[in-house]
Amino acid sequence: MKKLAFCISLLILPGLLLAGGNSKKYFKEKRILKTMEKVADWQLAHPKWKKYEWHNAPLYNGVFATYKTTSDEKYLTACEEMFEENNQKPGPRWFHADDIAIGQTYLEMYRQDKKEAYIKALRDTIDKMFTVKPPFQPNRKDWRKCFWCWCDALYMAPPTLVKLGVFTGEDKYLELSDKLYQETIDYLWDDEENLFARDLRYVWEDETYKDKKAEKNGEKIFWSRGNGWVLGGLVMMLKDLPADWPTRPKYEAIYKKMVKRVAELQPKDGLWRAGLLDPYSYPHGETSGSSFMTYALAYGINNGLLDRATYMPVVEKAWVALNKCVAKDGMLGYAQPVGAAPQRNFSQNDWEVYASGAFLLAASEVIKL
Repeated sequence: MKKLAFCISLLILPGLLLAGGNSKKYFKEKRILKTMEKVADWQLAHPKWKKYEWHNAPLYNGVFATYKTTSDEKYLTACEEMFEENNQKPGPRWFHADDIAIGQTYLEMYRQDKKEAYIKALRDTIDKMFTVKPPFQPNRKDWRKCFWCWCDALYMAPPTLVKLGVFTGEDKYLELSDKLYQETIDYLWDDEENLFARDLRYVWEDETYKDKKAEKNGEKIFWSRGNGWVLGGLVMMLKDLPADWPTRPKYEAIYKKMVKRVAELQPKDGLWRAGLLDPYSYPHGETSGSSFMTYALAYGINNGLLDRATYMPVVEKAWVALNKCVAKDGMLGYAQPVGAAPQRNFSQNDWEVYASGAFLLAASEVIKL
């Protein structure tokens, strides 16, 4: 009964209209383009982290999407400069999902120009997964000792392998992605909530980590950003997976279950809280997770996976709320700092490169609506 009341209180009714005439301005094409450029320009002028690190993977995915949306060559140039700064390589850890995530932008550049240099080192790195023993012994009780045993990894690695497989015509990369993705489902998917636990520490059935089981209201802990990254990764996979690939229906089913659940959990102000099942314990919405969810929802509407009448109001509320978190100079605030669980330690002055990237990806789909 508690869950029913909770869901009803946050449910977005399908017939809901944009709140107030002023909200429509956020959906004008010129406004979206201007905001994309402003956010991208500000973030590129304020770099953080080494360029190959996972934090920058969503940023440069978003910058490349900005290039494709605006046709402004400076954003393609920014991606090329990042590629050269990384010595045309991904990160050094071939076995770690985080270090191949930046390769998604390399692959998008390869899609466009077919320059072998964009994927050579990335391919050589990923090929080690077939021939080299990893520097850990897989352990079901230790979330750090497996390939993709934290849910954010489903953004980092599967789209990279899928794109590489499709672009090279080698099914082995898609098959490896399927295998490791299923392992993560077995570890972290929650059939009751249709969401992913962040890692093994948050799986209720596992008694190893009893101190990380519940939010203040007693509900399970499901991290907004983590599940947002999963949805973002699913979108990137679905964009490239062949229509006849055997596991495509499985990914579409997971995607639809997740977007239905996050739509039910959207707070009235439009922004999802860091902890999805206990929004009242978090004072403000979080922009990195909310941006990825908006991206995923808008993509589904644009590509016939989601009913427009049901999900468009969810996108509208989220997009308006996200825009209100963009400062005049283009800084996107209210981004939770680097972490591995829901936190409350962020404000309008807190930004992160991955939040800006997710916002740019969301804009690239919202503009098509």
